[in-house]
Amino acid sequence: MRSKYGPMGRFAVDIEIVNNEDLVRAKHGFIDASQVRRVTIKGWVDTGAAYLVLPQSVVDEIGLPLRPKKLKVRYADGRRATRSEADEARVFLLGRDGIFRAIVEPKRDTALIGAIVLEDLDLLIDAKNQKLYPRDPESVFAEIE
Repeated sequence: MRSKYGPMGRFAVDIEIVNNEDLVRAKHGFIDASQVRRVTIKGWVDTGAAYLVLPQSVVDEIGLPLRPKKLKVRYADGRRATRSEADEARVFLLGRDGIFRAIVEPKRDTALIGAIVLEDLDLLIDAKNQKLYPRDPESVFAEIE
């Protein structure tokens, strides 16, 4: 959807994806920090998506492990497919980081950043200005009962 301000609900940011298993091995001295596999790519923030979606090429490049079962996915246009799911994707975004599973998309060249990632990293969306920002710049603000 477009408004006079541009496309609403979707905009791009740079996102770093790191193999979390490599980070753990480097932390414990099993590999050198320079051997940690990582890549920075364009990620589309999509308020209508739930999950993290990564290109197959990124999953292969940084060696993310795949889960044994495939997922059924539905696209915005109604198409359905079965996709692999990668584990141990550490996402770095706006000074925050978290470990996520990711749907693997064979023909994609950008990431898709869905609501689960945004919620976990406590990032808010300014759709009008097409920006992300932390709710509290100093730390993640966790809401609990």
